[in-house]
Amino acid sequence: MRILLAEDDTMLGDGLCAGLRQLGFLVDWVRDGVAAERELASGGYAAAVLDLGLPLKDGLEVLKTLRERRIATPVLVLTARDAVPDRVRGLDLGADDYVIKPVDLLELGARLRSLVRRSHGQMSDSLRCGAVLLEPASRQVSLSGEPVPLSMREFDLLHVLFLNAGRVLSREQLEQKLYSWGYEVDSNAIEVHIHHLRRKLLPDLIQTVRGVGYTVPRAAESA
Repeated sequence: MRILLAEDDTMLGDGLCAGLRQLGFLVDWVRDGVAAERELASGGYAAAVLDLGLPLKDGLEVLKTLRERRIATPVLVLTARDAVPDRVRGLDLGADDYVIKPVDLLELGARLRSLVRRSHGQMSDSLRCGAVLLEPASRQVSLSGEPVPLSMREFDLLHVLFLNAGRVLSREQLEQKLYSWGYEVDSNAIEVHIHHLRRKLLPDLIQTVRGVGYTVPRAAESA
């Protein structure tokens, strides 16, 4: 799950990046509001963690601009501004969650998973497609009740497909959701991961729409 972190405090940003990556998130980190707005406008992020006191452009202004442009990426505001009027304004401008610093990393991870789940219309954190069950919190996948070991990238790819069940995603869209900055992607990386998933799980679980992309059946649903 690819996340954008907008935080200008170097020490805090380092800690958040390290902690979120340990929880299985892919994190891109920007340090000012202009960069945050630019990156979120490009798409590809499952959610954003947005500080309000950013240089160049305040976080609330970033949030306001995003929502005016109908960019629906879930945004969790993480800030030291704990006054009720600040919280009310942030939520009214389109924040999906508002958390006061400091925050426990496990709680932050759970809140981000919740935002992404709700943004895809999912009621439960667990996702099922037929005999395959995917559990984002524990990063486990099982087939007919038996655990199936997956690589980090295989799990992330399957998670994206399950969240978008019934929707065809192109290779480019999948790459955008699965790879953070500075990672050089082999031209056939997605195809290789899909081949491995079909071999480990079910041959017909992931369907190829020739010339368009990949999908799993809409039957993928909350467990």
